[in-house]
Amino acid sequence: MPRKIKHKSGGSRKGGAGMLQQLQSLQEEMLRAQDEVAEMVVTSTAGGGAVTATVTGERRVQSVVIEPEVVDPEDVEMLQDLIIAAVNGGLDQIDQATAEKMQPLTGGLSIPGLG
Repeated sequence: MPRKIKHKSGGSRKGGAGMLQQLQSLQEEMLRAQDEVAEMVVTSTAGGGAVTATVTGERRVQSVVIEPEVVDPEDVEMLQDLIIAAVNGGLDQIDQATAEKMQPLTGGLSIPGLG
């Protein structure tokens, strides 16, 4: 004959509701943090300021400024490298800011798409 298992009622439902509230609160905080990052604009330079890139928190290049003295038709490759370095520096800043904003919310967990 199978044994009957008695279930306790009451406490588990309250605990579930509390957990749901905590998850909803965490989700709201994460959305706020994502919005804050999306509104960010960072500037990064390369070549001692020869190239400046401005990148948004949405990971979009907003502008690239090149000082005229670094434009050398004989060395286009160097200019390309400076542009890449400036843009990547800006993207790195956004990645770091995203990780810093999300770390307190995720407890250091690596969640894809959140930093």
